[in-house]
Amino acid sequence: MDIHASDTAVVITDPQNDVLRTGGPVWALVGGALETNRTVENLARLIDGASNNGFSVFVSPHYNFESDHDWKFGGPIENMMHEGRMFARSSSLSLDGFAGSGADWLDALAPRINNGTTVVTSPHKMFGATSNDLILQLRKRGISKVILGGMLANLCVESHLRDLLENGFEVAVISDAVAAPNHPQLGDGNKSAATNFNFLANAVLSTDEVLEVMAQAADVS
Repeated sequence: MDIHASDTAVVITDPQNDVLRTGGPVWALVGGALETNRTVENLARLIDGASNNGFSVFVSPHYNFESDHDWKFGGPIENMMHEGRMFARSSSLSLDGFAGSGADWLDALAPRINNGTTVVTSPHKMFGATSNDLILQLRKRGISKVILGGMLANLCVESHLRDLLENGFEVAVISDAVAAPNHPQLGDGNKSAATNFNFLANAVLSTDEVLEVMAQAADVS
């Protein structure tokens, strides 16, 4: 990928307490990968690097509103999220109880997201970008290439990767700015995600590598 701030943006999925906060509802499944990858630190470095070098940052969040609990069926992870009230908000028009909740940004990332320039899209309702306005927001800003990280690697990150690719974007996944659950029955999502990233993405980079590329792009411009 030929990365420039004029046509490339950072996209982060679900930088939220319920999947990142120590002791959160899925910590037993994702904590090991978060610590091994230093995911939170690398997400912070990724956002800072983008901001320092003129790259736009987009956040695609996951919110479950009260009305969503009327859904009649779902897959295993979807059902787990609904039953555990993960990413819960009362409605799309209310922020009552949002601050510090599982749906809120992780404290370490919140100032970087609430900076007045980061674009927060409408929520994705399953795993990918089909159900929100991320692709519209990117297209309207002339973005054709995406640097992708976030949570959870084998679910929302991979689904966003597939949706972006199917819509004609070039996508680089940041391998150590993601983490996935390692489930005793369902399997290790980290291994699955790593395999599929290599099969699908235009590039798979570390945080260090993408920061170097960003800095070089800034120097050239």
